Amino acid sequence: MDSPSNATMPCGFLLQGFSEFPRLRPLLFLLLLTVHLATLSGNLLILVAVASVPSRPPMLLFLCQLSAIELCYTLVVVPRSLADLTVVVQGQGSPISFLGCAFQMQMFVALGGAECFLLAAMAYDRYVAICHPLRYAAVVTPGLCARLALSCGLGGLAVSVGLTVAVFHLPFCGSRLLVHFFCDITALLHLACTRSYADELPLLGACLVLLLLPSTLILASYGAIAAALRRLRCPRGRRKAASTCASHLAVTFLHYGCATFMYVRPKTSYSPRLDRTLALVYTNVTPLLYPLIYSLRNREITAAIHRVMWRWRPGQAVGQGLCEP
Repeated sequence: MDSPSNATMPCGFLLQGFSEFPRLRPLLFLLLLTVHLATLSGNLLILVAVASVPSRPPMLLFLCQLSAIELCYTLVVVPRSLADLTVVVQGQGSPISFLGCAFQMQMFVALGGAECFLLAAMAYDRYVAICHPLRYAAVVTPGLCARLALSCGLGGLAVSVGLTVAVFHLPFCGSRLLVHFFCDITALLHLACTRSYADELPLLGACLVLLLLPSTLILASYGAIAAALRRLRCPRGRRKAASTCASHLAVTFLHYGCATFMYVRPKTSYSPRLDRTLALVYTNVTPLLYPLIYSLRNREITAAIHRVMWRWRPGQAVGQGLCEP
């Protein structure tokens, strides 16, 4: 590796993507396109279903916000990756400007951070619903949901701006090639010619704010929920209350598990090709699983989706038209 004294501020980077596998590119393109369209359809369906509900409980509002975040999350990364797979790369990779790379990373971190905070807000919603059911309507109001949603977005944005500025002020030396299909933090840190752990402190600070703080709130909420469920004497009521938390817990484990494994580790353990493969999973597969988890586990979402699908049925629309005076 070149010394930091030889570092330069690059005018741009090269995204290697999957250019070293030319024979797999068509198959990978079709696979990613199918998953991407399914992800967009699932999250859009949840947004439309929630919008069609006349009176929206707070949990449906949170699910709507989560689907909107996932929708934007995939749009930040996947369309560019699909476009790169259709182009015959001249050289080592597909070029991306310095500002374009910074913007992509900043949006990726902002949306991921907003989701971390939103999952903590949803855990608080479950805590109030189970531990203080009589006060739920008075505590978790639409106004509170709006303030929490705004706080989640602003919190993720603030952390992402600080982390992006810190990362792109690092010295980059040698190759401009990112062994990745988007501007991820680990790929950029791997390319930076830094040797001290002090340069990794911004990432550690972001992980503390985006992962440790919300996860502490989630654990505290579910600790109180577990204690409340233990005091319930009715097994049926206990199962019903626990089932309302199952989908949120599943999404929380997926999101925090992937983020913790990817980013809470020292630079010496980075493996660009392995990180690229794992990123392919958490930027494509996990956003697809979230709508499936909630549509299967949440009765209100399932009922809303059924109503929307019933309205869109051609036979139903024709029948309604024939019955109109």
